[in-house]
Amino acid sequence: MIPNNWYNIVPDLPEPPPPPLHPGTRQPVGPDDLAPLFPAELIAQEVSGERFVPIPQEVLDVYRLWRPTPLMRARRLEKALGTPARIYYKYEGVSPAGSHKPNTAVPQAYYNAREGVRLLTTETGAGQWGSALAFACSQFDVECRIWMVRASYDQKPYRRSLMQVYGATVHASPSPVTKAGGKVLADDPGSPGSLGIAISEAVEVAAANHDARYALGSVLNHVLMHQTVIGEEALAQLPEMPDLVIGCTGGGSNFAGLAFPFLREKLAGRLETEFRAVEPAACPSFTRGVYAYDYGDAAGFTPLLKMHTLGHSFVPDPIHAGGLRYHGMSPLLSHMYELGLFTAVTRSQRECFAAGVRFARTEGILPAPEPTHALAETIAEALRCKESGEEKVILTALCGHGHFDLAAFDRYLADELEDYMLPQERIDQALTELPG
Repeated sequence: MIPNNWYNIVPDLPEPPPPPLHPGTRQPVGPDDLAPLFPAELIAQEVSGERFVPIPQEVLDVYRLWRPTPLMRARRLEKALGTPARIYYKYEGVSPAGSHKPNTAVPQAYYNAREGVRLLTTETGAGQWGSALAFACSQFDVECRIWMVRASYDQKPYRRSLMQVYGATVHASPSPVTKAGGKVLADDPGSPGSLGIAISEAVEVAAANHDARYALGSVLNHVLMHQTVIGEEALAQLPEMPDLVIGCTGGGSNFAGLAFPFLREKLAGRLETEFRAVEPAACPSFTRGVYAYDYGDAAGFTPLLKMHTLGHSFVPDPIHAGGLRYHGMSPLLSHMYELGLFTAVTRSQRECFAAGVRFARTEGILPAPEPTHALAETIAEALRCKESGEEKVILTALCGHGHFDLAAFDRYLADELEDYMLPQERIDQALTELPG
């Protein structure tokens, strides 16, 4: 069954997360500060103190195209690993866009359309979010303009094609069509781009048009809340409760969507589950970033967010997990990480692709590069269970398929895929530009 409500974890936390701040006054932002970018209902959800928020019928009608998504046990992978662990995965690749992203794209397009918004702008890394929003806008007759990070724009041309099939206009970011993009290109004509830069471009255009708004695919509270349909379904589907929940993190929506309903049960004393976030070694916000107020974008258009950050000017290396190339992390997840509610680890690009190939050859599903990070950690944990003899129950989120990522898998199979070593000096340099 599809849940009738989204779950808001904030009321269940030991203490509330720090608020976003206005960069000029350093006071908490209010609804009027966010109104140029978001519709009233999403602003209300962003600051909601309600534990459960009803899902509108119009959104449920679209969700039914693919929800509920399957929960599967990876028996062939378990056998290949020779592990006593039991591995389950929630597969979100059955959505029209091929990932978990429509879970929030659909309600965002719906609420904007209901307020008469003509145009939605956004950014996208690997293209999963961009194709999801393009699909959602097509369902509610809203125009869609997307700034796709240049590295992924070049790596994943068919993801770009899918957005265009759904009716969206797609720009490579940095682009010459915005002041923010033009400034980056003037300084570095060959810039691979970043999610921070692309956000600046999309926000710039949305803020300049009265009938346009901006949509974000991760990071913010309402986005994470929309994704909890994943975990709510998994709670109902699982034949046994997990000892460990593992998810990849870039901005945080996939991990939060799976983990939050289980965290609710743990906070209530009904579960003893552990939770582990996995991020790229090339973009390690949790494990090597600092917890500080920073801009959510490169140009400094957004409010200041208290989050784990590598610095808003940090431009990650062009790894193929484009959806995880973000300088910061969800403020809500960052707060929860500081509270010790979950742990975080990193995985390198090559070991992630190795895990993806292993999963495809056993379970038959080719994963997107992003969830291969969770799979790499899942496999490592299952092998630790093999050594210890623990019959641990592991749950992970396979948040999208890799059908548009075959060029990257080609490079891996040809032994041409590289690991990027991130020098501490690059992080230190970006952190010097944190707002004072």
